[in-house]
Amino acid sequence: MNIIIVLSIFIGLGFIFGKIASKLKLPTVSGYLIAGLLIGIFKKFINFEPHLPVLNTISEITLAFIAFGIGSEFIIGNLKKSGKTILIITVLEVLGAIGLVFLSMYLFVPVAFPNFSPQERLTFSIILGTMSAATAPAATILVIKQFRTKGPVTNTILPVAALDDVLGIIAFGIALPIARILTPLDPSNTIDFTFWNIVKGPIIEVFGSLALGLVLGVLLSFVTKALDPQDEIQVKTIFFVLIGLGLSQLLHLSPLLVNIMLGATLANLRAHSGRSFRVISNFVPVFYIIFFSTAGATLDLGILVTVGVIGFIYVIARAAGKIGGAYAGATISKADPKVKKYLGFALLPQGGISIGLSLLVTKYLPNVVAGPIVTIILFSILIYESFGPIFAKISLSKADELFKLDLVEEELEPNSL
Repeated sequence: MNIIIVLSIFIGLGFIFGKIASKLKLPTVSGYLIAGLLIGIFKKFINFEPHLPVLNTISEITLAFIAFGIGSEFIIGNLKKSGKTILIITVLEVLGAIGLVFLSMYLFVPVAFPNFSPQERLTFSIILGTMSAATAPAATILVIKQFRTKGPVTNTILPVAALDDVLGIIAFGIALPIARILTPLDPSNTIDFTFWNIVKGPIIEVFGSLALGLVLGVLLSFVTKALDPQDEIQVKTIFFVLIGLGLSQLLHLSPLLVNIMLGATLANLRAHSGRSFRVISNFVPVFYIIFFSTAGATLDLGILVTVGVIGFIYVIARAAGKIGGAYAGATISKADPKVKKYLGFALLPQGGISIGLSLLVTKYLPNVVAGPIVTIILFSILIYESFGPIFAKISLSKADELFKLDLVEEELEPNSL
């Protein structure tokens, strides 16, 4: 089956099931994932696997567009008002997830994997703990767009999700060298255990990504003019987002951080930057369908059988850590009561970054530890990507923020005439 027909099937089924989900008052992203799961079940008839490199490239492009849009939330003026709150909430929800997952994994490993050595037990717990920090914002963004949400919870979700990805990358970057010393892939190779060797990887990745995004954002702000036609704005913006993606892959940086910084820089340097974000928002819906349908199609339902109880413990511990940490952070920072009650439920989705970190785990750690780690992460992605959007919708509904953007626009419209 050629790639054009495969893409047509992904888009068509994704659209149909997205509409069905919407009719049932569920997030459309849930429909896209279900469509993907069905495609995966019938992959003998829809032979998409030879085209996975193309589908994965589309997914990477989609994540780049999502990251660019998240950057628009980092307006310096707004951060001066809420930056402290965002930082406290993010740090505590990250520490909550890492701490609870580490503790639960460490306690349960002797039951699930009785043959693990003490070093393997510690490695397993450290790596899974740090991998639990990152949030996948794509699903939540679609929920926000679909239900036109507006309010304190909506305003807090995206900055927190972006920042916890940064902290998650740093935490994993510190944990991996420690894990490699505890359980080396080749015991005959020794690693120089110095502070610099531990921190240089995440430092280079984080600050290199931010620097590249800053440069690209400055360039984009200079080449876009307020009076540019919409099609020119679209072409220029897409060009810079894709350049950011390509250079980050070439330089082994984080595409997510590069494009978040690109968007943030543009948003702060140009008053008319909203045009760039709007044309991207109008451009990417079909990419969303392909992205989530592909995610659903590549999930292995057999994991439900093989993961065992420890997979469910990981899922529960991560959720409890994020919800509890967000609650504690909002309480300490005296955030809006709605943020304190409902934010954590919107931070549950787990996806792209965790998959990327899983590849590093399989590359640098022995299979006796890496195999169970990757299996548990894939299982959690299956659970969180399926139910995360529903929890996000429930939290925004409880916060009374659904369709509030429509009301704001109706109030502003008479003043614009």
